[in-house]
Amino acid sequence: MFDHLEIGVLPPGPRFAAQVRFRVNGEDVVGEAVREGGREPYAADVLPAGRPSPLRATDEARRLELGESECTGGCCGFLTVVVQRFGGIVQWSDWEMPRQSPLDPDPYPLPQFHFDAGQYDAELARAEADRSWQVRP
Repeated sequence: MFDHLEIGVLPPGPRFAAQVRFRVNGEDVVGEAVREGGREPYAADVLPAGRPSPLRATDEARRLELGESECTGGCCGFLTVVVQRFGGIVQWSDWEMPRQSPLDPDPYPLPQFHFDAGQYDAELARAEADRSWQVRP
């Protein structure tokens, strides 16, 4: 059975620009990993206008930054994942997790996720086409 991906965009707030929220099987996996006060990836970075999203899965593995803890990624690390396509499957694996502080032990990494490539591509295309989050001057 495949995992199910949903991509949403949180509107900009007082502290951060619009952020992407990833729900896998109904759970906000990135938000839970970066904890309260952290941030998910900026929508402009992962859903850029005029060029393909870095979330597009290819047969070449790519490490993507999906968030950072409250103190900043330079201090406690970034949440990153390797995205790769294997035929009809898109895999997210090899998570690197931010720490609550540099003194914390390594947090337990997220599991691998395996998405049906057709569902993954369709959801990403839908998110790329929805530009309602952009602030207009």
